[in-house]
Amino acid sequence: MKPKRPARKAVRKPRVVTKKRVAKRPRSAKELKERAAEYYRRLIAAYPDAHCALDHANPYQLLVATILSAQCTDKRVNMVTPELFRHYPDAAHLADAEQESLEAEIRSTGFFRSKSKSLLGMAHSLVNRHGGSVPNTMEELTKLPGVGRKTANVVLGNAFDTNVGIVVDTHVARLANRLGLTGETDPVKIEAALMPLFPVEQWTMLSHLLIEHGRQICVARVPRCPQCVLNDICPSSRV
Repeated sequence: MKPKRPARKAVRKPRVVTKKRVAKRPRSAKELKERAAEYYRRLIAAYPDAHCALDHANPYQLLVATILSAQCTDKRVNMVTPELFRHYPDAAHLADAEQESLEAEIRSTGFFRSKSKSLLGMAHSLVNRHGGSVPNTMEELTKLPGVGRKTANVVLGNAFDTNVGIVVDTHVARLANRLGLTGETDPVKIEAALMPLFPVEQWTMLSHLLIEHGRQICVARVPRCPQCVLNDICPSSRV
């Protein structure tokens, strides 16, 4: 009998590991500003029709809608405001509203008790201090009950076409960090970090672009990086 040959051991080929190309975070202020400009250029091309998602016909309506939008979707607010504005077409009518009736009308937006107090207080202030009109300065707006800097920025930028600051909501805050524009988490500090990176005339549109991109692509749980127009220059890209 012929001796058995020893079985040959299979030779495993070494695995070739391909590293993902991750864009580096800008190291200098100049690089950061250049990256910010490229982000804006690409986003405006992707969302040329980006705009305020809250339906409104005048500053008063936008102010009311923005107060209602706290912890609530714009879609839900837009479902509530048509009937609300029919009952309270201006600040004077809103100031005369019964709180219980107002609460019932805005209940579906959440936190309806605190929101109704803010709306009534805001309406009384407009009537008593501003002749029923919405003021067009940050200082005067933020003196109104229920109106903070974010709400004032929304009204100034979209109702008065005045860029005083940048609206920082949850989408803007999330994207500002993922894109490497800032490491801040406080909305006021995020706004302060973003303002020097973009021309003043872009501030209102910047918020719309980041919000739209945050809703469609750069969502909170699992961002859709393969479909993102920024995935080759975003430091948080997963592709």
